[in-house]
Amino acid sequence: MEPVTPVTVVGLDAAGAPPHPALAPALAAAGLVVGAARHLAAVRVPPGAATVALGPLAPAVRQLTAAVAAGVPAVVLASGDPGLFGIVRRLRAAGLPLRVVPAVSSVAAAFARAGLPWDGAAVVTAHGRDPRPALNACRALPLVAVLTAPGAGATELGAGLAGWSRRLVVAEHLGTDAERVREVTPAQAAAETWSDPHVLLSIAPPDPARSDRVEAAPTGGMRWNNQPAAAPAGGWALPEIRYAHRDSMITKSEVRALAVARLHPGLGRLVWDIGAGSGSVGIECALLGAAVLAVEQDVDSGATIRANAAAHAVDVRLVVGRAPAVLTGLPEPDAVFVGGGGTDVLAAVVARRPDRVVLTLAALDRVAPAVGVLRAAGYTVEGSQLSAARLADLPGGSIRLAATNPVVVLTGERP
Repeated sequence: MEPVTPVTVVGLDAAGAPPHPALAPALAAAGLVVGAARHLAAVRVPPGAATVALGPLAPAVRQLTAAVAAGVPAVVLASGDPGLFGIVRRLRAAGLPLRVVPAVSSVAAAFARAGLPWDGAAVVTAHGRDPRPALNACRALPLVAVLTAPGAGATELGAGLAGWSRRLVVAEHLGTDAERVREVTPAQAAAETWSDPHVLLSIAPPDPARSDRVEAAPTGGMRWNNQPAAAPAGGWALPEIRYAHRDSMITKSEVRALAVARLHPGLGRLVWDIGAGSGSVGIECALLGAAVLAVEQDVDSGATIRANAAAHAVDVRLVVGRAPAVLTGLPEPDAVFVGGGGTDVLAAVVARRPDRVVLTLAALDRVAPAVGVLRAAGYTVEGSQLSAARLADLPGGSIRLAATNPVVVLTGERP
């Protein structure tokens, strides 16, 4: 059986360095060269080689597949590291055999131009997809690189970061004569028009108490490991003693475990915690990688939420005010926990169409109206009553069960 000739995918250096030495011999032998128009113009295509300027990918894939079947060497030109949110994934999905020669990616070049380390960075993309997960990653994590796209760039991301303490580095036209790298605030980014392509770096402010690293953890001790997919080291559904709270006004750990599970927190999702109290539900969502916005009308409770978030090293944005009025203008949530407020608050929440709404109710007479609001808005509703009893010591070494207050947990899911 004849050996299959792989397609050679070569990255052109985003930092502007000369092409990799492997490019010249690959091009010299190529019968087909595929790339964006700017990439094809940047190299010497051998006479007689067919070229495909990338627009829609499907026609190029068909020609590459035919070239592989015919044993014709083919080269694909790409930007930077084509395995980083690049064409390698699409070509592999098409079943093409590949040899990849990477170059410096635009993300690496952007961090280099800014003079920043990026071993702890999360890299996300807003190219060709809903930009909200990329935006929520910037809201949740201290160091994020975003591969942008027209309509999902620094202008839009800057506007979406209003209310979050971030500084942005925007790197335009990396590796070209038109290269420009600027540090701006989210408001400044939102007010300008940026050239495509560009890379955006979102950086949380450093903690002045930390002098042992160039970019220390943000103020308040926000975690720096940037690994939202990993389970938090201390677990979740934590005992109430792990949170400051007032007069036992805190969602009990048994109830919190179910509520957090129903909210589906994770990187790329924004969770509202309304009537946040101690902030425990929102904080545990943040520990699992979600961006979190806590709404609380009591100023003293707001201070408690800030202290608890700092103690657990997460970034929770606090909005002090009374729901539902204070919800106007807040960024669109993916999931909402309603820990306080009546049916007017719930109605305002479902009007924003999050995919999940979770609420806890101690009073049974509030269950039916809440179910009615959810169903009227088109949500399917599940509910359960949690009645936990905890071990308690008795004199003489005996043990009893001490009941906690029964709570109804409702979950509304949008089809």
